Amino acid sequence: MRGNALTQARRVGNLVKHQALKQIRLRRGASRASRAAFDELLDEHATGHDEVFVHAGLGDVKDAFDTDPYRFLLGRLEERFESILAPGFTDYFTVSGVYHKRFSRPKHGAFVRQFHQDADYRTDDAIKSVLVKGPYRFDDCVHRETYHEEGCFAQLVREGTLLLNVGTPWFTCSHLHYLEAKHDVPYVETRTHEGIIYRTPTEYERTEQTYETLVSPLYSWNKPKIMRRLRRAGALSAYDLNGLNVYVSRLDEVVTVLGAELREDPYYLVTL
Repeated sequence: MRGNALTQARRVGNLVKHQALKQIRLRRGASRASRAAFDELLDEHATGHDEVFVHAGLGDVKDAFDTDPYRFLLGRLEERFESILAPGFTDYFTVSGVYHKRFSRPKHGAFVRQFHQDADYRTDDAIKSVLVKGPYRFDDCVHRETYHEEGCFAQLVREGTLLLNVGTPWFTCSHLHYLEAKHDVPYVETRTHEGIIYRTPTEYERTEQTYETLVSPLYSWNKPKIMRRLRRAGALSAYDLNGLNVYVSRLDEVVTVLGAELREDPYYLVTL
């Protein structure tokens, strides 16, 4: 019992520390930045990639470039990539039981809520959908098991898709969930939720979604450690444009580097 109490206390300590670090980064904010410098780094990393998976914080983008942050960022990406991808996550399906591919609003962030209106395609995953603007598709993937080895997340890893963070307080990667499921870490569990999927305003069918989720909210990713490890391995490029964070990586490299650590320590992503 004493060991369990100590472990619980460490988890609480980890969570408090991680949240404190996040708040410090959020408060820092961005100041006016060079558009030319931003364009240059996009040009450098876009070479050889037709698709990009994006996480963005529009507040810092607005402060950095003093313009409509969504249209500015989307325009820069459309100039360089055939397809732009972003998370369209609707975790509330676990409660509502309804997923509408057109009208279910993404839960996390202003960028994806606006991108949702411009996207041409959305996957059938009722909880962790991916939005796409452009021709890229997941037609041959398993959609009802989020982290299946033939699923959408796995396809992006196999293809070495470029991951771009702009204006996020630190490195953000939805595929960390995929890694935890792939390596069967002890602090996640598999759940299945049933409901209805609407493909058009009137066409619907029964569906179910299987995914992995944390067994306790006391687990929190140790982003500083994760970033240090990826940078040491050359798997993460980090830029500070006068307070505007830009992080660039490839999903296959992220999964390879962190996967090796998880094989040695299943708690690697969440420990100090």
